[in-house]
Amino acid sequence: MPRFAANLTLLYTELPFLDRAAAAARDGFEAVECQFPYEHPAAEFAARLADSGLPLVLMNAPPGDAAAGERGLAALPGRQADFRHAIDTALAYASVVRCPRLHVMAGRLPAGTERAALQPTFVENLAWAARQAAGTGVDLLIEPINLRDMPGYFLNRQDHAHEIVQLVNAPNLKVQMDLYHCQVVEGDVAMKLRQYLPTGRVGHLQVAGVPERQEPDIGELNAAYLFDVIDALGYGGWVGCEYRPRGETSAGLGWRQR
Repeated sequence: MPRFAANLTLLYTELPFLDRAAAAARDGFEAVECQFPYEHPAAEFAARLADSGLPLVLMNAPPGDAAAGERGLAALPGRQADFRHAIDTALAYASVVRCPRLHVMAGRLPAGTERAALQPTFVENLAWAARQAAGTGVDLLIEPINLRDMPGYFLNRQDHAHEIVQLVNAPNLKVQMDLYHCQVVEGDVAMKLRQYLPTGRVGHLQVAGVPERQEPDIGELNAAYLFDVIDALGYGGWVGCEYRPRGETSAGLGWRQR
């Protein structure tokens, strides 16, 4: 059975954010992850994590102006200064909460822009960020995200993400492989796992049911089969549970026992 991390942004939303790690610990999770914790002081979040006994294994770097619809800055020409500030902010926060992985979001295509035109900026920014993170113990991750949930997002496919990682060629830049997004965009998830996990370029997995992004035992993915594939491939990292529960979070965790 893989090691599961509760996503504190989508799970336990019936509780205040800072109370969620303790709830995850009570339910038997071994770790937690989250999206954007920055509204909470890093020291306070770190203390609550310590009280829960669970490590924070993944968080996102700031995405830019989220209220205006921005979903990352890394691929956006002309936003390099904002991107660098976001990475510096994320690395400082990660140091306090002892988080070893940062998801760096690419961003949405500006109107009238071709995808290929953004790739040089994406590669250049990631190379800079990888140099900034070198020696900190933090890996940077890029994640293909489906266009149904996030229209216009720059990075959508596993092969493109791995191409970018190879172009940057930094040991601390890896792919965040969300099986939900992979199924929506590409399908053939088990074969994708068999293709990419052995490369060592996958730094984190996530899972949710398809198509509603609910518990992983709901919908068209056979999660139990995929977990067996992950085990057979010798993956020793975390599987983030980044889904929207149908109801109260704890009541929906029967899939884990099954």
